[in-house]
Amino acid sequence: MHDFLLAKEIVDEILKIAKEKNIRNVKSVTLAHDGFPEHAEDVSVENIRFGLESIAKNTILSDSRFIIKKTQRSDWLIINVEV
Repeated sequence: MHDFLLAKEIVDEILKIAKEKNIRNVKSVTLAHDGFPEHAEDVSVENIRFGLESIAKNTILSDSRFIIKKTQRSDWLIINVEV
């Protein structure tokens, strides 16, 4: 369940940014985390991706590709939104 809530927070933040910048279409979103479950509160990358894609339906993100990269950070970060 935590994975889904995290995915919703991420989608909500992207939609907020898109609204502020009057963006109507997003091609891709790149996210980053360190890839270690203990640092991501046992969040599964596969579950996050599924949650992102599910929550993004019927929004400007519905056709977006979600890219998840590993980094040295210990939290989740939106690193790029391609329009």
